[in-house]
Amino acid sequence: MVEQDWLSERFAEHQSRLHAVAYRMLGSPGEAEDAVQEAWLRVSRAGTGQVENLAGWLTTITARVCLNMLEARRARREESAGALPPEPAAPHSDIRSADPEDEALLADSVGVALMVVLDTLTPAERLAFVLHDIFAVSFGEIGAVIDRSPAAARQLASRARRRVQGAAEASDAARSAKRDIIEAFLAASRSGDFAALLELLDPNAAALDVRGAPAVASFFAGRAQAARLALVDGVPAAVWLHRGRPKAVFTFTIGSGKITNITIDTDLGRLDSLAIVLLHTDDKERR
Repeated sequence: MVEQDWLSERFAEHQSRLHAVAYRMLGSPGEAEDAVQEAWLRVSRAGTGQVENLAGWLTTITARVCLNMLEARRARREESAGALPPEPAAPHSDIRSADPEDEALLADSVGVALMVVLDTLTPAERLAFVLHDIFAVSFGEIGAVIDRSPAAARQLASRARRRVQGAAEASDAARSAKRDIIEAFLAASRSGDFAALLELLDPNAAALDVRGAPAVASFFAGRAQAARLALVDGVPAAVWLHRGRPKAVFTFTIGSGKITNITIDTDLGRLDSLAIVLLHTDDKERR
């Protein structure tokens, strides 16, 4: 009983890190919580008599649980949709089910590109990349989890890293293009340049209750004096500030190089939960 109490206390000390490992492996806060609970069940049954590195041992157990969950998830997909192609043409991720705080945590630590590409990796690639590149786990320890040599684990992580880097380049290019369009829209709106606004808007663009490029252009012409270009949770957007505090966030949907939709959020509770970075020509300031 004394050993069990001691083990429970040690597990609690490491639980936040274990949850972080599981979340980055699985991309879902709910599944991460399930994985940590399953890891505790395994730990509580195993005992610690031969354990020299408790933190590493707990990480290994959690990683094995996550690997099993990833393999089960992949098997379900193959059963329902046939064999997955080796290189999907349009990678997709369901990670957006996470709550805003968890999404921000994941994005800050592994980047938007990884959130997009994670689901295209095999379970072994995903585990090798996450454990090594994010949590600095050695390839020897990773190899033990997936029953492969350290060299094979290194190769898996390298393969995953190349995919992530490729996705990062595409993601950066998309964000840069969107930022340029929004910046041009704000400039045209401030100056009241109706023709420039029309050029930026899709013919069927919509904003609030206004639909159609001419109506949207008329609505915004001359009205963006206080709006600032910004990154909102890492995505280019615009923010209207009053006395230094955000009062409205404008988010833009872009299609084929044109603005198709503009939404305006004025819920102060939601705005306070957003990570807002005001963008300038030569620098940026973080709120």
